[in-house]
Amino acid sequence: MKVYLLLACSFISFATLAQNDKGQLTGNFQSRSQFYDRDDKIGANTTQYLHEKSSNESFLYLNYKVNGFTFDVRYDLFTNSPLLNPQAAYTNSGIGFYSINKSVGDLELTAGYFYDQFGTGLSFRSFYDINIGIDYAIQGVRAKYKIGNYKLKAFSGVQKGFLNLSNGEDTRFKTTPQNISGLNAERSFTLTEKINLNTGLGVIKRTLDAGTLNSIANEINAYDLTNRFIPRYNTYAFDAYAGINFASGFSGYFEYSYKTHEAIRDPFVATLSDGVGQVYFTSLSYSTKGLGINVQARKVDNYQFRTSPNYLTLNGAISYLPALTRSNSNRILARYNPIAQVNGENGIQADIIYSPNKKTSFTFNYSYVSQPNGGILFSERYADVSHKVNKNLKTTFGLQSVFYNQKVYELNPDAPNVKTITPFAEVVYKLKNKRSIHLETQYLSTKADLGSFINVVVEYSIAPKWSFAVGDMYNTKPVRTPGTPQQAVSADKIHYYSAFSSYTQGTTRFTLAYIKQVQGVNCTGGICRVEPAFSGVRFELSTTF
Repeated sequence: MKVYLLLACSFISFATLAQNDKGQLTGNFQSRSQFYDRDDKIGANTTQYLHEKSSNESFLYLNYKVNGFTFDVRYDLFTNSPLLNPQAAYTNSGIGFYSINKSVGDLELTAGYFYDQFGTGLSFRSFYDINIGIDYAIQGVRAKYKIGNYKLKAFSGVQKGFLNLSNGEDTRFKTTPQNISGLNAERSFTLTEKINLNTGLGVIKRTLDAGTLNSIANEINAYDLTNRFIPRYNTYAFDAYAGINFASGFSGYFEYSYKTHEAIRDPFVATLSDGVGQVYFTSLSYSTKGLGINVQARKVDNYQFRTSPNYLTLNGAISYLPALTRSNSNRILARYNPIAQVNGENGIQADIIYSPNKKTSFTFNYSYVSQPNGGILFSERYADVSHKVNKNLKTTFGLQSVFYNQKVYELNPDAPNVKTITPFAEVVYKLKNKRSIHLETQYLSTKADLGSFINVVVEYSIAPKWSFAVGDMYNTKPVRTPGTPQQAVSADKIHYYSAFSSYTQGTTRFTLAYIKQVQGVNCTGGICRVEPAFSGVRFELSTTF
């Protein structure tokens, strides 16, 4: 009720301010509807296939600027949705986001919800990813102030709620009871005409509510005396970072975050322990005509930082630790994506892009992630070459090799390590009258998990409005890993057919697709989660105004 009263007052303010200034209203709308066709062979038999038969997620965002004020509001709708919990049908709606922003000279004030981060987000990042239902908005107040070369930022509030998969509690349109406050300072330096330095310091404080602390204390009191410890109300995370840029094309970045004592939960044994955490991250880049090199390294040491240790998986995350690996957009190449191990991991990634001329470019990537004791978790070797044969024809050929520790990443003690080899090719041919044909194919070879797959997609486009595509992802050599939900998938050689069409008119886009999709890891924005198989029709609409 308080939220709707605030929004009503905001819209009254809109009308009052608009008497002198009409202001500017912008926004966007996104909607996805799914219609389910049960297929037991691929494991597409969750509740939507048995009962609800359809689902929808829709989001309407409005932004209004008038007389120096900015008003934002977003309406969220979920009906029979699997987005927040793939094994259930979630229905709810309400105001998912609202804020009022005003700048007074060099001071910027925000009240309501907001998204922000310190540095790269190691200690704090509040963000929104519609594709997998993540919303880490902070509800509270925030102030930003710029003075000379300094940028200061401070906030205090609570995190947006979520659907708790462990107990079914729904706080998606409410907030969590734990308080989060932060202070961040940045300064830029011009060391010479050719060297610039940017530095930053930040601190985050998370305070547990009495109810959460009591539940943690009661659990700890049930442990053996040797495993007991005193939980704390307050936990602090300190962050320091610096980036340097040279006119010669070199740049470097370093960030370190330290988190004080708190109760943390081991995802493997589900018990609590007392510990501190830290993260080191560094990158070095070089770019010149025809050549780009980027190397990143990260060390994670016991760095779980959530609003409460009682929240699991992605719920309540305060810090942002994406996988330190290549982002692959193709479903086959992205099939095995690692998830950052907050208990501890060491990782390195290197990217090289070399273009000897305007027609040809080479891409190389190497990623390696290991446990603190040296045991390998993930590795990827990737290479491709793209060549523009003529003004109408472009080709890409490549090879990917992956090692994936399924036991750790999917919490399955019976799963063997997955090793893959995936050659792939892509051809784009431009026809007359803004038409083009796009062909891509990949073959993933492995003796683990669900086995080997071949994927072929053909797309025909009529720019700028129409696009059509058909594809087939075929399980050529089926394998079923014991002790996983994938045992529900048939051992037959299965075709995962798809057909897709889209129409774009101005800023509005419609898509309609028939999809059979294998169970697997879906990653967006560096955040990954395992999604169930899908069989059915998907309709999407997006527009901006």
